[in-house]
Amino acid sequence: MRDGYAEFVSRGAEILAIGVDSQSAFEAYWKKENIPYIGLPDPKAVVPRLYRQEVNLFKLGRMPLNCVIDLEARIRYLHYGSNMTDIPENEVFLNVIDQVAASSN
Repeated sequence: MRDGYAEFVSRGAEILAIGVDSQSAFEAYWKKENIPYIGLPDPKAVVPRLYRQEVNLFKLGRMPLNCVIDLEARIRYLHYGSNMTDIPENEVFLNVIDQVAASSN
């Protein structure tokens, strides 16, 4: 998503990554990896619990959870990853964003 961030912004979308690390760990990772979008630390895992993000210790921890949420806070796309690399391509998200934009015109 980092490398395609401009495509999201050009569509009026924003990326928000939520993780259970501390704020200092989040800031260090964001700086080291030069991530342009918003990172929100949630060390108490409030948001992952709300969305029922899977934790599987045999697969190295939290499974990816990706979603597109519209301006009215409705979930328009939700993907629960089955392993750490199970993350949809940017085009999947961009297509959903385009469909949401087209339906609101």
